[in-house]
Amino acid sequence: MSDSTTRRVSFNEPILGTPEADAVQEVLESGTIRGDGPVTQEVEEQLEEWLGIEHVFLTTSCTHALEMAMLVLDIGPGDEVIMPSFNFVSSANAVVLRGATPVFADIRPDTLNIDVEDVADKITPRTKAIVPVHYAGVSCDMNALQALADENDLYVIEDAAQGVDAYYDGAPLGTMGDIGCYSFHETKNLTCGEGGAFLTDDTELARAAELAREKGTNRSAFIRGEVDKYTWVSEGSSYIPSDILAAILNVQLSRRETIKQKRETVWTAYYDALHPLADDGPLQLPTIPDACDSNYHIFFFRVDTPQRRNTLLDVLKDHGIDASFHYIPLHSSPFGQRVTDQDADSLPHTTHCSETLIRLPLHPQLADTAEEIAARTADIVASEIQ
Repeated sequence: MSDSTTRRVSFNEPILGTPEADAVQEVLESGTIRGDGPVTQEVEEQLEEWLGIEHVFLTTSCTHALEMAMLVLDIGPGDEVIMPSFNFVSSANAVVLRGATPVFADIRPDTLNIDVEDVADKITPRTKAIVPVHYAGVSCDMNALQALADENDLYVIEDAAQGVDAYYDGAPLGTMGDIGCYSFHETKNLTCGEGGAFLTDDTELARAAELAREKGTNRSAFIRGEVDKYTWVSEGSSYIPSDILAAILNVQLSRRETIKQKRETVWTAYYDALHPLADDGPLQLPTIPDACDSNYHIFFFRVDTPQRRNTLLDVLKDHGIDASFHYIPLHSSPFGQRVTDQDADSLPHTTHCSETLIRLPLHPQLADTAEEIAARTADIVASEIQ
């Protein structure tokens, strides 16, 4: 039974308040609530300046940014795209929707990011792109991945859904590959409820993305006065968010430093409280390599067996800690088995990590009580593993 006297620690709770509401009201009063309005353009310009990248297009989700990436790179039937199986479904769906084949690679057991050596083993003449996923706001080994991609003439599409305001060797995640994709979903560090962004420094890809995002029309060029009429010129869909959502994101960008600082406070409190258990028991804590500046999107730890993980999840929830797990591997999922011929047991690190990982609540609202929550969590974990 739950301990009704203990305050429940919610898994996620974004910082939203009067500034966001005022920004939405201002857009409503302006009469311009469509996509690609003045607020959308302002946010895109802010992101371009902050990230040091030439082209940013806001999208309705990171899923749609990934779909745009596959479209503008002309991924299609006969092509293969390598990505981690320890992954949300969006990057795989983006490939499948183009008639191409996702090829699933294993992960490193320390960062839970894609294993470059396994990627190298899975490259074939049909491989067209690699999709590294920056898990938990900690970068993949981008130097090694980029070198592998260059050697094999492959595109790199960074799935940086969890990587906004995280860095690798000083470079923002999402800006190192041919294309980067961001998420501003409610569960992400910066949010507008639902939203994303498509990033690139390649002018040709940017032109193609602009067309794809506007239903395959050259409407944006028409608005800029570059053509005297607009028409259907390529494949595309409707990937443009409303200025209402852009207004919320605009405020969230102004909170960026505070949000990251508070998340780091919570992450560090968990790490410090659980570290003695990692020294003495069957507990493995997250790793942040020296080249990586995390955004502290996720705090996770791993135990030794699925049975222990499942028991701990139940006990934590019974004590008011809304813990969760991550992910069901894509290669062993029902649809994953339909679209690839990979054996369900072929990626051992992915399978083991998926079965033994626990995610703890982490959001800015926990910062003021982080040490108390972390100590409480550590006591619960200790009672089950010692």
